Amino acid sequence: MINQLYKWFIKDYEEVNKQVVRERYGKLAGAVGVVSNIFLFIIKVLAGVLFNSIAITADAVNNLSDAGSSVITLIGFKISGKPADEKHPYGHARVEYISGFIVSVIIVLLGIELVKTSFEKIIHPEPINFSYLSVVVLVIAILTKFWQSLFNRTTGRRIHSTALLATGMDSMNDVIATASVLAATVFAKITGIQIDGHMGVIVALFIIYSGFKLIGETMDPLLGLAPDAELVHELEKKILSYEGVLGLHDLVVHSYGPDKSYASVHVEVPARGDLLESHDLIDTIEREVSYECDIHLVIHMDPTITDDEEINDLRHQTGEIVQNIDPKLTIHDFRVVKGKNNTNLVFDVVVPPAYKISDTELRESIQEGVSNMDPSFHSVITLDRSYTSTTND
Repeated sequence: MINQLYKWFIKDYEEVNKQVVRERYGKLAGAVGVVSNIFLFIIKVLAGVLFNSIAITADAVNNLSDAGSSVITLIGFKISGKPADEKHPYGHARVEYISGFIVSVIIVLLGIELVKTSFEKIIHPEPINFSYLSVVVLVIAILTKFWQSLFNRTTGRRIHSTALLATGMDSMNDVIATASVLAATVFAKITGIQIDGHMGVIVALFIIYSGFKLIGETMDPLLGLAPDAELVHELEKKILSYEGVLGLHDLVVHSYGPDKSYASVHVEVPARGDLLESHDLIDTIEREVSYECDIHLVIHMDPTITDDEEINDLRHQTGEIVQNIDPKLTIHDFRVVKGKNNTNLVFDVVVPPAYKISDTELRESIQEGVSNMDPSFHSVITLDRSYTSTTND
């Protein structure tokens, strides 16, 4: 059924890597959400009013908010598909995250309002007019929401959309919420005990929880999430596969929307090699990796001395000193500068995010180890912050 919808409404539906096709998927998901949620709102609000159930009415309002969310999602995909311009050279793809954030805030606000309404029903309870029709309505709603969740999650995975995956999760939450309302209705019929208001509070709190969870999921990519580990590994493996590449470090990946990434990296090449050949190698890597991995890559070339036994030995010993302090630490860009009285060991140390040891303490610990090698050695250290799990020599 889902694949059939793709075939009917999305031209070139198999070309999911194309921005225009991805936009069509987003528009279809938004349209399906609007139509199905308005349908659920209408049948639930009628059932809630006819049978005097605040829980069903609360659930209906939740569906109305879902319909509004689908409209915002639809608009978000439309704007995110706009090409780059002078003010936005990286395009507008992050609008998808912004639209998801707006939807999440709306969900939280509606949930808070529903908590108030449900508490009033607890304080001033009114009997529910049970009807098998209301049960049928709720069962239809559960089945519809389950299909919505399946559709959004399938589409989200197909086009790598965190917004649609979050919407799919929200739909599954609605399945649980509506099932709770159904349980309250049946419970009242069997026992005569009214828990409608209490269930309304539970549904409302569930809505608020879902809203805050979605806020976190949509804010993360705006704040700057760590790149996908699989993408990092793919980039490293591809770059290191070229003959003439000795190593890499300082890999940084920026995302400006789903499937729109930019990266920069330092690639080590032999210092005594032909400069033009090394430059040609770097150009080739940039071009081929950008094409094969669908990521805009910029490479900084780092000439590395490999045929000096003394430097190689000092690099190895310094690396061991740093590793003994913490196995997570690595070094690169190692150079030896000799003076009349002292020898400077110049190198960078890659430090993980949120590292607990202070910069001063770390430098002092490394210098102590370097001095133990030879009192005339002095370390000149640049601390690099790691933004990915890069491979280092």
